[in-house]
Amino acid sequence: MTNRNRPIRVGVMFGGRSGEHDVSLRSAEAIMRAMDASRFEVVPIGITREGRWLVGGDPLHKLAETSRLALADGVSEEQPEAEQRSAQQLDVAEADWIQGIDVVFPALHGPLGEDGSIQGFFELAGIPYVGAGVLSSAVSMDKDVAKRLFLQAGLPVPPWIVVTRKTWRHSPDEVAARVEQEIGYPCFTKPANLGSSVGISKVHTAAELPGAIDEATRYDRKIIIEQGVDARELEISVLGNDEPITSVVGEILPANEFYDFDAKYVDEGSELLVPAPITPEQTDTVRSYALRAFRAVEASGMARVDFFLDRQTDRILVNEINTIPGFTAISMYPMLWEASGLSFPELVSRLIELAVERAAEQQDRAV
Repeated sequence: MTNRNRPIRVGVMFGGRSGEHDVSLRSAEAIMRAMDASRFEVVPIGITREGRWLVGGDPLHKLAETSRLALADGVSEEQPEAEQRSAQQLDVAEADWIQGIDVVFPALHGPLGEDGSIQGFFELAGIPYVGAGVLSSAVSMDKDVAKRLFLQAGLPVPPWIVVTRKTWRHSPDEVAARVEQEIGYPCFTKPANLGSSVGISKVHTAAELPGAIDEATRYDRKIIIEQGVDARELEISVLGNDEPITSVVGEILPANEFYDFDAKYVDEGSELLVPAPITPEQTDTVRSYALRAFRAVEASGMARVDFFLDRQTDRILVNEINTIPGFTAISMYPMLWEASGLSFPELVSRLIELAVERAAEQQDRAV
């Protein structure tokens, strides 16, 4: 696939049309900084909020001009002088240039990046890519479907119901009554297909429910309403294909009432405890559940699995799985591996290797 006399050309893809566009830019920046220049040649690929592709020049900083999250300085300064030109806009259909790329590292979070859409494009193009395949990406992105698979795998999850935008608009009283009867308060309203806590609200009373549902339906036609749990928030990283391994467990102490977008990326004050101050037995349970969740959705490459540790019962519940977890300098996925003895650059290299290994195994089949 690659010429041993040259570095592996890695297309790092970022931006995109989802509500997590800004976070994607910061993840891509950190990934590109961490790449071993002696092994990899970085090819930045930006996607605008409107879906236009940007190649050549400095697409990362071009997209950052409209981002609410600032980037660190210096990434573009390392590019050859010949590359310091305006990024060229292309439609996907014009993307013949992608055939010169050996492997893609998608740093796209949310719909049209983490949901199997772009993974299907890579499959059609025959290009290895980091992370989960089409099926795993799609079912993991949809929190409702993922929870159903977790239940089938015998994993405990908080109670939830599903409401569509159309149902909410046509029958708000019925939805409110169902929440009252089946879920109760407090509860959380979430877009079914999004991450980074975008569009998520904690609902304390029935009076807050309409505004919270309206906010969630801005981002998805399908939302979930989940029972609130008085819990500690734990996270763990998974790495591998057929024989995945887990990192140490981390705990989040959010600056705000819950770990929302601002607590993750804007406001100071959130604390990340690595390793989490939990018992060895609880650690073993989290690790076991994480591997079962990883396999339940047929994930590969990487994933971060999030948990609740109920303060009242000490019960551990699976919250969700993220197949393209945040890769910013303060993101838990790389931090947990750092604490487990795998540095950020080593992690990036290993993920690229796993992508190539998975592609080679897929090619070993009858056609």
